[in-house]
Amino acid sequence: MVTNIEAVVDELTKRGVRFEQYDGPIKTDEKGIHRGEVGPTIAWFKDPAGNIISVLQD
Repeated sequence: MVTNIEAVVDELTKRGVRFEQYDGPIKTDEKGIHRGEVGPTIAWFKDPAGNIISVLQD
């Protein structure tokens, strides 16, 4: 959980993290952030082993 997902995504992107892009039932913006009408704001990325990790802002 983070308090400012925009700042966290920007910082991780600067450090080389590539956020997942989705364009289906779940859509992400150009930064890889999903902003749903219900639930948390969330961004997903893969760790070096290929596991999906997320950052969430409630």
